[in-house]
Amino acid sequence: MSGLHFAAVNAEGVVADLDLLPAAYRVLLKMRAYSEPGGRIEVDQVTLAQMLGLSRAAVNAALRDLDLAQLVKKVRAGIYQLNPMLAAYLSPEDAIAAVKAMPKSERLNSPGFVEHYRQAVLAYQDQLAEKRRRRENAKRRETLKAVS
Repeated sequence: MSGLHFAAVNAEGVVADLDLLPAAYRVLLKMRAYSEPGGRIEVDQVTLAQMLGLSRAAVNAALRDLDLAQLVKKVRAGIYQLNPMLAAYLSPEDAIAAVKAMPKSERLNSPGFVEHYRQAVLAYQDQLAEKRRRRENAKRRETLKAVS
């Protein structure tokens, strides 16, 4: 990987400001180390878990956190894509072109990037809470039906 260049931005500083799950930082660094030029990674969750000594559930949660932060996107099962500003490229020109092609809202140095992540986490937590409420209500209805 010595011939690869990274996009010219203080990506690590921005990523550090996100307060990701601890496992998410480890998963991100491992994925970054094994990514192809342009940030494509072909690896499954089980392999990542084995490489890092984590459970598959921890890797799954880390990948969800990285997705909420717009740092890693799942393309399909076992295929992921790093945010272009975190990916390595064969030339500085490739890195610049990739960053220019990105939507400005997904750029790590865009105003409000960290706040966008925090809002995404809150929205996800709200979705989980709503699902829990629905399950609990469904269980209560089933219990009431069984008692009637």
